[in-house]
Amino acid sequence: MTEAETILRIAARGDGVTASGRHVPFTAPGDLIQPDGTIQAGPHRAVPPCRHFPECGGCQLQHLDDDAFAGFLRDRIASALAAQGLAAPDILPAHVSPPVSRRRAALRAERRGKQVLLGFNAEKSHRIIDMRECFILRPELFALVDPLRRLMGELLGPRASGGVRMTLADQGADILLEKVEVEELAATEALARFAETYRLARLAIDDGYGPQTRWEPEPVTVTLGGVPVPLPHGAFLQATADGEAALVAAVRGAVGPARIVADLFAGLGTFALSLDGRVLAAEGSRDSALALKAAANRTQKQVFVDHRDLFRRPLDAKELARFEAVVLDPPRAGAREQVELLAGSAMPRIAYVSCNPSTFARDANTLIEGGYKLAWVQPVGQFRWSTHVELAAAFLRS
Repeated sequence: MTEAETILRIAARGDGVTASGRHVPFTAPGDLIQPDGTIQAGPHRAVPPCRHFPECGGCQLQHLDDDAFAGFLRDRIASALAAQGLAAPDILPAHVSPPVSRRRAALRAERRGKQVLLGFNAEKSHRIIDMRECFILRPELFALVDPLRRLMGELLGPRASGGVRMTLADQGADILLEKVEVEELAATEALARFAETYRLARLAIDDGYGPQTRWEPEPVTVTLGGVPVPLPHGAFLQATADGEAALVAAVRGAVGPARIVADLFAGLGTFALSLDGRVLAAEGSRDSALALKAAANRTQKQVFVDHRDLFRRPLDAKELARFEAVVLDPPRAGAREQVELLAGSAMPRIAYVSCNPSTFARDANTLIEGGYKLAWVQPVGQFRWSTHVELAAAFLRS
């Protein structure tokens, strides 16, 4: 390189990209890359707040200001659509969750002699960054990191490793300890003391044979659409309450006046319990379907739950004809089988929620080829400062 180059955008994995296609890690749009490789900061570079950045794999983009991060979210969606040969629709301003708002996290723990490491993995590594501060976790969860480090020190053997899954439920912190064995009386008592001292909502262990609850003073719930829903171990929950509210608002907008709706891949009912009218909630996870059914039965909402594997048995044309709108919120693999049937249907409205722009764009292409119009996309950055992109989109039958 003989001349300075400007960073124009941020690529999918977080590197800055110049007009010549050069990728430069930890740069922001507007940064100037000198011929000798030095970086002159541009207008969208921010000072990373966390001491663990950029080592910690929990965040990849703390060096971007909010405008640049929102632009990254929009660009990722537009690029995924372009890769399918689709023109960018109306991409709305990105909704970005604030710092210290993450209500769930999966941490790794490792004991090295008397030292115990607890935190996220380093970027592209199995090395654990021992967490001493965090600008993404809710304060209630981060306050447990140091006590959990001490507890794991009592439970892990020499050079052993495990995991800690944390979720903030209605009653407080729900903690699942993975790859630990609690058989002796001292360890059992240590668990009970910990749960009582820190007023946990639930404490469970998984020694390889599935979660086993050791402490749960009252049934653990998470409130969705104003309804307390039983929270099974490992059930999916949107990463932030703020991001959940943004996705719910977008889905309600996409569904519009429809009064008979199918919510497919419904999970615990994030959308089903927030919609008006009659809702069929189809979900493949037995535990999640049972939890949603129990919650729906205690309310006046007309939510009917179907425990159903939508990959093996998607709703067919006859079933789809009963509804005025469909909500799709599939896992990262997308909803290829269901989308192909929707593309051949007369469904007036589809609200599609995705955590993977690439599979969303693939499914969008199928729907557009079937005669749908992609009206708008709402980017949502629940995983602040990460390269993880979520969205909600509205499809209308042309």
